[in-house]
Amino acid sequence: MCGIVAYIGNKNAKSILLQGLEKLEYRGYDSSGIFVVDEHKNGHLFKEKGRIADLKKIIETDTFCTSGIGHTRWATHGRPSVKNAHPHQDSENRFTIVHNGVIENFQELKDTYLADISLTSDTDTEIIVQLISYFVKKEQTNTFEAFKKTISKLKGSYALALIDSNQPDIIYAAKNKSPLLIGKGESFSAVCSDAMAMVQETNQFIELMDGELVTLTRDEIKIETQDGTVIHRTPYTAEINLGDLDLGTYPYYMAKEIDEQPAVLRKIIQAYQNEQGQFELDKTIISSIENSDRIYIVACGTSYNAGWVGKQLLETIAHIPTEVHLASEFGYNMPILTKKPFFIFLSQSGETADSRQVLVKINAMGFPSLTLTNVAGSTLSREADFTLLLHAGPEIAVASTKAYTAQITVLTALSETIARENGVAGDGNMAHELGIVATGMERILSEKTAIEQLATDFLSTSRNAFYIGRGIDYYVVMEAALKLKEVSYVQTEGFAAGELKHGTIALIEENTPVIAIITNKATAGHTRGNVQEVSARGAHTLVIAMEGLEQQNDQIVLPEVHPLLTPLVSVVPTQLLAYYTSLHRGNDVDKPRNLAKSVTVE
Repeated sequence: MCGIVAYIGNKNAKSILLQGLEKLEYRGYDSSGIFVVDEHKNGHLFKEKGRIADLKKIIETDTFCTSGIGHTRWATHGRPSVKNAHPHQDSENRFTIVHNGVIENFQELKDTYLADISLTSDTDTEIIVQLISYFVKKEQTNTFEAFKKTISKLKGSYALALIDSNQPDIIYAAKNKSPLLIGKGESFSAVCSDAMAMVQETNQFIELMDGELVTLTRDEIKIETQDGTVIHRTPYTAEINLGDLDLGTYPYYMAKEIDEQPAVLRKIIQAYQNEQGQFELDKTIISSIENSDRIYIVACGTSYNAGWVGKQLLETIAHIPTEVHLASEFGYNMPILTKKPFFIFLSQSGETADSRQVLVKINAMGFPSLTLTNVAGSTLSREADFTLLLHAGPEIAVASTKAYTAQITVLTALSETIARENGVAGDGNMAHELGIVATGMERILSEKTAIEQLATDFLSTSRNAFYIGRGIDYYVVMEAALKLKEVSYVQTEGFAAGELKHGTIALIEENTPVIAIITNKATAGHTRGNVQEVSARGAHTLVIAMEGLEQQNDQIVLPEVHPLLTPLVSVVPTQLLAYYTSLHRGNDVDKPRNLAKSVTVE
């Protein structure tokens, strides 16, 4: 949530900051702002409510600035407004700061140190910059020492970038729990929340760890800890293809990312397949799992829904008992664990704060962990014992699509590898079966026109909707419902079909959309019965069925695939239904209201 970008060098900072903010806008788009310093060391602050496009309209273009900081906001403290937009300044406009995260003790700090200061915003961020100014004046100290002392007082999460107008050739930065990278190029330095923000300028980045502070000039980067220990860390090369960040011919990233799913599956197969055409993963990961007595999958949102499919795969293929838990609940309401648990964390970004707080506790308890993520070098990747990459490429749309199918695909590879190493009878060659799935996805994607019409007929004006399914289909309907409500704002719930008559059927009214997914032969008849029950009460029913289980009036027929891999094909039409419903309702498909892509605060 929220995006930071900062630059100090020889180029025009304004254009670099704005370009970076556009790349980070998926992290928050309630408001935005930049602060830049020109060649005469004069500071210029621009802030605006809304999107980066709104900010661009108010920025003066006739001054050349070589340093600055920028921010795109997802509101936590204070409503979206110009006064609450970042950057924030102290009372004398000497210090300017941007901040990602949440300061839990901001009220205590205000009452203790800033009772005599009139604040201009409702944010916790302003407390930080006012506190820096307070310590500079109170203790007659320099900016860095005041910055360090302020940080020592903060409780919560933060990623910070600071400019002192008296020293505009220096940028200070620090982090705790919120992600922050340092970019290094020829005669410039940069700070950003995500490498995508600066990849057009450099592919060399340094990861910051919690508690570290940084002093940047255009030619030097100094990292140190609170006790003054200097840290030397080698930059890594960000392997981001600029073409992956472009929309190309697509109107929205969500449409592009839905279409990319067959290619993602094939990329994963290639990455984890051995010469014999079987999945083969790192043996140290497999050995650690083999030594465990239960797997605990911890995740949030879409990743949590993928985790339920993962449970089915791990228990059915690898024969390992598996539990799935919401990260936001698990960390503060931990169940009784088995003696030898193994933890799998699912996260597209690898920065999910709720999951990270669980991982910190698990590490302290000494339990092994594996992160499945799309981002190499992310916090969850660094802090877990093992990592398996999703190989999905950048996912920009706030509503996740290809990361969901990538997580299920990698969990399939993991399940089969464990099974083979344990001598468990296999269920076919899953790499081969996933190749069939990729082809099946392409077939569904070729039927977009028909699915768009179904979105119009069933969902374009509806206030609410239901998805129903049984078994593995139930896991898919949870994700299908989340996707529809995320981008279209249709109140949607995903239910186990058999539970309808235990209360939920009371919500069925005339023309209520009910979408059923049917891919399992054993439960197909039961789900058909549930469709009849809601139809008898006036529901407008849409059936998505697998070949061999379809009936004459079913609206969407899925290509037949391996029974355990049906979620990879059944989810695709639900993604398209969500996309077209949002589009027809006039919503911003990629940036749905109140949401941000990377949830970096608990």
